[in-house]
Amino acid sequence: MPNTLEIVLIFLAASVAVVALARKLQLPPLLGYLLAGILIGPHAIGLVPDVQETRYLAEFGVVFLMFSIGLEFNLPRLMAMRATVFGFGFAQVLVTTLVGVGAALAMGLGWQAGVALGGALAMSSTAIVVKLLSERVELESAHGRDVMGILLFQDLAVVPFLVVVPALAQAPENLAATLAVALAKAALVLAILLFAGRRAIRAWLMVVARRRSTELFTLNLLLLTLGLAYITELAGLSLALGAFVAGMLISETEFRHQVEEDIKPFRDVLLGLFFVTIGMLLDVRSVAAQFGLVLFLTLIPVGAKFVIVALLGRAFKRPQGTAIRTALALAQAGEFGFVLLAQAGGLKLVDAQLMDAILAAMLLSMLAAPFLIAMSDSIALRFARDEWMMKSLELTQLATRTLKSSRHVLICGYGRNGQALAKLLSAEGVEYMALDLDPERIRDAAAAGDAVVYADASRRESLIAAGLMRAQAVVISYADTTSAMRILHHVNEVRPGLPVVVRVKDDGEMDKLRAAGAAEVVAEALESSLMLASHALLLAGVPLGRVVKRVRAVRDSRYGLLRGFFHGASDDAEDLTEREHLRLHSVPLPAGAFAVGKTFDQVGLYQDAVEVVSIRRRAAQNTDAHAALVLESGDVVVLKGLPEPIARAENRLLGGAA
Repeated sequence: MPNTLEIVLIFLAASVAVVALARKLQLPPLLGYLLAGILIGPHAIGLVPDVQETRYLAEFGVVFLMFSIGLEFNLPRLMAMRATVFGFGFAQVLVTTLVGVGAALAMGLGWQAGVALGGALAMSSTAIVVKLLSERVELESAHGRDVMGILLFQDLAVVPFLVVVPALAQAPENLAATLAVALAKAALVLAILLFAGRRAIRAWLMVVARRRSTELFTLNLLLLTLGLAYITELAGLSLALGAFVAGMLISETEFRHQVEEDIKPFRDVLLGLFFVTIGMLLDVRSVAAQFGLVLFLTLIPVGAKFVIVALLGRAFKRPQGTAIRTALALAQAGEFGFVLLAQAGGLKLVDAQLMDAILAAMLLSMLAAPFLIAMSDSIALRFARDEWMMKSLELTQLATRTLKSSRHVLICGYGRNGQALAKLLSAEGVEYMALDLDPERIRDAAAAGDAVVYADASRRESLIAAGLMRAQAVVISYADTTSAMRILHHVNEVRPGLPVVVRVKDDGEMDKLRAAGAAEVVAEALESSLMLASHALLLAGVPLGRVVKRVRAVRDSRYGLLRGFFHGASDDAEDLTEREHLRLHSVPLPAGAFAVGKTFDQVGLYQDAVEVVSIRRRAAQNTDAHAALVLESGDVVVLKGLPEPIARAENRLLGGAA
């Protein structure tokens, strides 16, 4: 039998190989981890036996996952989504769990197993669904907001399930007492930790942060997470519950976002190893022997969950199309379903052979999730009676808004970049029409008079309704390559030759987007580096003209639209000698300088036709440069002007000579 180090090495090697393959095939890494567990587990190759060490790895993965969920648990977010979270979300978990209990009783499994299986059935995959909806730019859509609210309640519902399920393994005569004690313990521990721990953790993290040591801060995060998990385990509760509380306590502090980034590597790696251990539970031969049952346990729960969510959507007054899309997104199994299933299996609530079939069915449902979400539009249009009417009305309103627009610029996305572009176009008298999916942003911008409408720019019909046939250019202002590729495909299909400018985060996607038909691709990383370089060169004393030429040369080499121009007489002015160009120059003031203790008016600096850009005081602090400001020893005066006036101004500041 391999030792602990060998087990960890096998886990890591298998995970690296299979997750790399999953990435290449554009599948969720979670599926790669599960496949790795199946391959190395005791039921396949047999490299790793089912021993206590592997179960500890699984526990740590769940601990850090629950810690991350706790970080997301904050009252402002819950209050903003309370109707969806505590209405739609609560109803979905409750009804699905009850259906699971009924199915278990019908199969003769007992209601205790039914609670565990119903809870597992109620869960959906947050990781898969959020990723897919994000790629489809649907997180801010009507069904996207419903999906996020329900997923949030599912995450919260795991906490009581983690308390209740272990108590279900007790003898029937002791069950009520055991459950009451477990819930009382949970309430007491949570009350003590939440009320006594909030101030203590904030104060302690403040002390640690003042040491300005990333290493010390990360060590304290691990100590807090594992320490609170250990406290809840001592109280007879789960490790995951303590980790959840730790996340909740830190979410109320100003360190939340830093903590989230620091803990992410530990969470992702350990959670991946947890899914490896889940994969190890699956006996492939047993699944093959009962494949009919596996297929039944895949189709029936997915279908039942779809019907439940769709009917609840209609009960909560959602349009039929929105209810169908929400149901399709949530029909598959989820990460926490594996947690509850593993717990039920360990407590012998579910037969081992049936456990294999259920695990395999959950895996198949998660594999089907990308296909279900991809087909959600066509399914909703086919079965939702109001969907065609809503789409037609939306497109008619959009077409009406753009009917009078001609030779306009179509802006896809109205975030910061889209709004900045719209202002520049308006300043030059160029018409524009912006498409966006954030209803709050659209409401505020439209009220201010901006030409922006609610529409999905990646949909062909939305682009046509927005006046694609009359536009003179299209600009994709958000950095999403997948969505940009769809827009380019539609533009090339409907109106080939129309120039499209695309924004990306870095220049690694430039060639791909140009090959897809983009007239130009603007990389954030390149532009920000050029601006940094420009300011650094100017402050280093390089003449403005030379900096402009240098930046232009780099842009010319990357942007085709900026390469080549017709030379004219006015261009000769750009070839003047460096002495004729404005430049920045920093003048430090020593203790004996003429200007120390005087204002700019008293120094007479403005006689020299220079501009005071800023004053840097005490190394880091910038001070506004105004005529009445009294200069101090150690100040650095930043001047802008031509070389000769700057030289005279420097002499005046230092020695008083004109």
